[in-house]
Amino acid sequence: MTRLGTDIDFVSNGDPGRGYLALPPGGSGPGVVVIQEWWGLVDHIRDVCDRLAREGMVALAPDLYRGDATTDPDAASRLMMDLELPRAARDLDGAVQALLGHDAVTGGKVGAIGFCMGGQLALDAATRNDRIGAVVDCYGIHPNVHLDLSGLAAPVLGIFAEHDAFVPMESARKLEADLVAAGKRADFTIFSGAQHAFMNDSRPDVHDAELTARAWSQVLAFFRAEL
Repeated sequence: MTRLGTDIDFVSNGDPGRGYLALPPGGSGPGVVVIQEWWGLVDHIRDVCDRLAREGMVALAPDLYRGDATTDPDAASRLMMDLELPRAARDLDGAVQALLGHDAVTGGKVGAIGFCMGGQLALDAATRNDRIGAVVDCYGIHPNVHLDLSGLAAPVLGIFAEHDAFVPMESARKLEADLVAAGKRADFTIFSGAQHAFMNDSRPDVHDAELTARAWSQVLAFFRAEL
């Protein structure tokens, strides 16, 4: 399928940032920041941006690893643990600003969606940046990210898996309970029979097409309602 986007440069707190930007065929729409799994800015994440663009959104995936990417789980784990979280936070804020400053983006706030590591980073970004108006956390985890929910104003959609070896159901339920206890809007679904990263169609070992379709239906309805 033809790519709808291209790699772009943007400003990240005065430093150069880079990412993949996909524009909708209709020319304009709400902005969404797409945050990578621990593999890096790989083709699957570009595919996610293209998918959102085909649904009428302007999607930008910042390259948090600054050019590094891998298909090896051990290398991916090292990249995740070595990620400079303050710099990643600046890159995410820069991506938000780049979207809001783009002529194709409508509205005064953007959405954020992240997968695996990126799910936790999406939620963390929204606790610091009130220009993020909707967050989707897809089976998100990062052991070094500790959330301060006091600053969160955006509603949160959680997409989690029943048989997730990285994020047990109990952890997902606790996150939802913590959000509700803090007075935040949260709607979590734990997909029965699903494994971690079940939405990643580049991984046939865990991908579930039927559950992915259901999850994407929720994601798109959520962004359309909130943005």
